[in-house]
Amino acid sequence: MRPFGARRDRLRELLAAADVDALLVTDLLDVRYLTGFTGSNAALLLAADGDARTRFCTDGRYVTQSGTEVPDLELLVDRSSVLATARRVIELGIERLGFESDVVTVDGHAAIAEAVGGSVELVRAPGLTRRLRAVKDDVEIAALRAACAVADAALADLLAAGGLAAGRTERAVAIDLEMRMRGHGATGPAFETILAAGAHSAIPHHRPTDGELRRGDLVKIDFGALVDGYHSDTTRTFVLGPAAGWQRDLHEVVARAQRAGCDALAPGVALSTVDAAARDVIVAAGLGERFVHGLGHGVGLEIHEAPMFSATGPGELAAGMVVTVEPGVYLEGRGGVRIEDTLVVAEGGPEPLTLAPHGLVEV
Repeated sequence: MRPFGARRDRLRELLAAADVDALLVTDLLDVRYLTGFTGSNAALLLAADGDARTRFCTDGRYVTQSGTEVPDLELLVDRSSVLATARRVIELGIERLGFESDVVTVDGHAAIAEAVGGSVELVRAPGLTRRLRAVKDDVEIAALRAACAVADAALADLLAAGGLAAGRTERAVAIDLEMRMRGHGATGPAFETILAAGAHSAIPHHRPTDGELRRGDLVKIDFGALVDGYHSDTTRTFVLGPAAGWQRDLHEVVARAQRAGCDALAPGVALSTVDAAARDVIVAAGLGERFVHGLGHGVGLEIHEAPMFSATGPGELAAGMVVTVEPGVYLEGRGGVRIEDTLVVAEGGPEPLTLAPHGLVEV
């Protein structure tokens, strides 16, 4: 199933509203979303009136690859893909050219303006493709589901093999988990794994060190798998040995907040309302100042993409968005807990894609 033509057609509806004849797409992830191309150099000139005047450009390294991945668009071959594409604008009769002004640099804009000449008007058109990418189609959700399943399987393997154990270093456990994700079919980790033990677990984005895990430590693992270009994102918190009372209490507060955030996910709900649903639970427990980040974010071709949950952020959810819900509470010098799932927003309730157990597991 090739969804790319349908995606281009949906984008053309936005081009009509922006009053441009074409859009010069230069962000490689946007190009991939619209064409299926996975190489490192490309540009797309998307004509508002259809694919007949649409042009895809890459360099000679990718001629064979693009023939497979982008068989339905006319190919231009040039190392300077953006400028080569822009230079075709005049002969294609394009008078108003939109460009991704949130991506193009000042120098890049000057080069594009020179390439198209004075008869073509350059029009700022920021974020149009990213707006489409916020709502996933069935192909994307299938890839995200697969990425989440890979991560779940790798974590289960790690635990079954005794890989989360006192005496191992944070770095060793993180690498172990990443290799297990590759073993289950991931291209690689979706991002640098956060493996944080003991007091380090109170650092939201701690980077693994050679410090050893110790009995009694909280261990926070924030990880994901990359499959077909799509990212998963999961966080689970464990304890090495029997949990202390404060550890259980902290985990329970975060678990209740996470459930409240997930339960609030529905089409039409304001992003700030979802954030508040979870945050209010933590505030009521007297720990509001220890929840120091937004509740979550969209995931897809990027690990962090629209929408973004925050206490004051604008916007609302739509069916088909894939988001994380990840409240956390961090007690400096003692430890922290975060619980995170990736879910699809849907009528009738969200579909969780990350299925690892949520309880505080004593390893």
